[in-house]
Amino acid sequence: MEPVRIPSRIDDPVHVLLWSLDELAPMFCGLILGMAIGQATIGFLVGLMVTNFYRRYRDTHPDGYLLHIVYWAGFVFTKARSMVNPYVRRYLP
Repeated sequence: MEPVRIPSRIDDPVHVLLWSLDELAPMFCGLILGMAIGQATIGFLVGLMVTNFYRRYRDTHPDGYLLHIVYWAGFVFTKARSMVNPYVRRYLP
């Protein structure tokens, strides 16, 4: 059996140039909305600022923190029986 080399960053998100895919989404959304209103440069700059704030927020919190906030706010919809309703804040025995 031959040893297999496993990359050290196998779980990292996809990167395009300098940004990961989740950082590119606000820039593209800002660009598309800017093109829709006729101000593509302003939309792209707003998307770039949102990406900068998102990167700062993501780097100062643990992995999955934003997903927990989204779940806690009740925006995750699933039919799984094992997930608890996020609106139930207190459990009684």
